[in-house]
Amino acid sequence: MGEKRLVMLAGGDTILGEDSESFFKGIDGVLEKGDVVLTQLEVPYSDRAPELDDLDRELKNIEPLIGRFDLVTLAGNHIYDAGEVGVHDTLDWLDAHNILHVGGGRNINEAVKPVIVEREGVKFGFLNYNCVGIKAMNAGLQKAGAAYVDVISHYDLGNVANPGGSPDKIYTFPEITSYEKMISEIETLREKCDVLTVYLHKGLVHKPVKIADYEKFVSRGAVDAGADVVFSSHSHILHGIEVYRGKTIYHGLNNLIAWVPSLNPTWKRKKGKANDIFDPQEWAMKRMERFGFVPDPDYPTYPFHPEAIYSIIGKCIVEEGKITETRFIPLIVNKAGVPEVVNRSNGGEEVMSYMTKITEGAGLNAKFEWVEDEILIR
Repeated sequence: MGEKRLVMLAGGDTILGEDSESFFKGIDGVLEKGDVVLTQLEVPYSDRAPELDDLDRELKNIEPLIGRFDLVTLAGNHIYDAGEVGVHDTLDWLDAHNILHVGGGRNINEAVKPVIVEREGVKFGFLNYNCVGIKAMNAGLQKAGAAYVDVISHYDLGNVANPGGSPDKIYTFPEITSYEKMISEIETLREKCDVLTVYLHKGLVHKPVKIADYEKFVSRGAVDAGADVVFSSHSHILHGIEVYRGKTIYHGLNNLIAWVPSLNPTWKRKKGKANDIFDPQEWAMKRMERFGFVPDPDYPTYPFHPEAIYSIIGKCIVEEGKITETRFIPLIVNKAGVPEVVNRSNGGEEVMSYMTKITEGAGLNAKFEWVEDEILIR
């Protein structure tokens, strides 16, 4: 096994659109220093799926992935937005450009197949699961989609005399069969690699601070089964960090790059058509009512919760085949929607303060300190 110190970098949700190359200018200096670099490709891309018309999700727009990312995770609640065509065209393009992928497939066997990347004699293993959204996103024996762990929700009104209203408490927990399948797949991969990463698509979307019950259960279960680190995306806002049995769980990396003008309430379709699963125009209106915020018009391509301007890249330092240190690299998204790496003197303290607040607010145990211009997790 090589003695070289290796760096693994993980970004959150990535959605590329118009002029996609320019959105990397604020993070390229970091990405180029990674020995293994991954991100969550949040949505499908196709030149022939009518559901994606007007959204700038032609295959040419993901060309900036080439040379920047060794691996993309695909399990998520949007993988089947354009049905079989969207999944197949995305996978075919990734395969043609030698970008590895995990968590999504043309069928369930392909979706759950792990990826192993070797660097300097060290084997990095990856698995990826979706925990959110409708079951239409799940892959099947003869259906494209995502690897998954189903989550069950139980609503308790408590002492509130309000049937049909907001519950006092929402309990969430993984469905046992899909959860045990995940555990078995992690245990199997554990024997085949040195560094095992599980990337989950989970979390309360657009909701600051709060971590749902199932998130801790599934993440800790992954560690118990053999994961060395757990990354997460989906919430489109930063969530806290936990250290469990000496392993780091990033409960929500937020967005890496997210180009989604279609989430603005004023956006209108021109020529595309919705399907039974995916109607972006309807969703742009619904989410304002559901999540209680109106997008800032100063962020036309990044219409998320105001606190979503704070983001991170997860960083793992690997020595002698083991993760010896975990960190995060602070980012702030500017009004053009471009994520920019920030250091202690130009916004990094703001990001660290926010991460401390949301970690403590969620009852998580990670502590943070500066190491040069990165933030060490302990």
